[in-house]
Amino acid sequence: MNIYYHPQYNINLGLLSYLHPFDGRKFSKVFKAIKSLDGIDIKQPGGPVPQVAIDNFVGGIQQKLLHEKRYILRALEIPYIPLLPFSIIDKRILLPMRWGIEGTIEASKDALKGNVAWNLSGGYHHATPRNSEGFCIYNDIGIAVQEMLATNLISETDKILIVDIDAHHGNGNAYTFMDNKNVTILDIYNNDVYPQNNYTKNRVNIDVPMAAGTEGTQYNEALKNALDKLDGDYCIAYVVAGTDVLASDPLGRLGLSISECVERDKLVYEKLQSLSIPAVFVGGGGYSSESAQAITESIKCLHRLDESESVRMDSMR
Repeated sequence: MNIYYHPQYNINLGLLSYLHPFDGRKFSKVFKAIKSLDGIDIKQPGGPVPQVAIDNFVGGIQQKLLHEKRYILRALEIPYIPLLPFSIIDKRILLPMRWGIEGTIEASKDALKGNVAWNLSGGYHHATPRNSEGFCIYNDIGIAVQEMLATNLISETDKILIVDIDAHHGNGNAYTFMDNKNVTILDIYNNDVYPQNNYTKNRVNIDVPMAAGTEGTQYNEALKNALDKLDGDYCIAYVVAGTDVLASDPLGRLGLSISECVERDKLVYEKLQSLSIPAVFVGGGGYSSESAQAITESIKCLHRLDESESVRMDSMR
């Protein structure tokens, strides 16, 4: 298993951390916990995504808004602070996100070679080419698909799968791929929290709304039933593996334990493997103190499965 991480992923909110529950340093915590595992290959993106890739993805008005402090703070769900320079926001928050986008791009190329890839960052599933919201400024999956098309790694007719297991509906991905019928979206989410957007929910192919407080057993059973509706005709799958499904998360308001969150990721991994679909796991949301531990335990579990599958395939050769 290849894990994409760079120290630049970490978001240093400073005093702003008191205004938002996101743990911007969790990426380094996961890295420290997994870096010594045998067979884990830690890969570093070569740099932040080039600005031209963002400019090619967003519209002209959005290009300008991405440099407006009031707009960005609203999208980050942080109150407007007059004396806060935009340069600080860009350096401490937006630049790490641009590194995360490059991680998703490089993990995508890796997955197409037959590797299971997990980008610790990314999963900005509320952003669109026209809008930023929900602590998501850029849509990394959309930009990654754009870049793979531009470099002929995939074609316009290739089918793409998005499995969104973040606690929140991925309205940004649904909007981004609204008119692209080659993109299938499976989305299981808390229907009682943000975002309440029926327009984008109607774009979801396999829609699994859950009630606030849903516990892990019920959640994973619903997820399994949804996964059973998939076939294997996809060139790549993106898994938005947000840990905000945890009962300890203040924003997701679902009821999964860490072990149930690991089981969730295992269900997705095993289904994609059974269908021979290359997989890229991306970070998504996660706002509790248990987020880093849940990611770590999932990576360890999937790594064991990946190692076992490699041994099995070698024995068949």
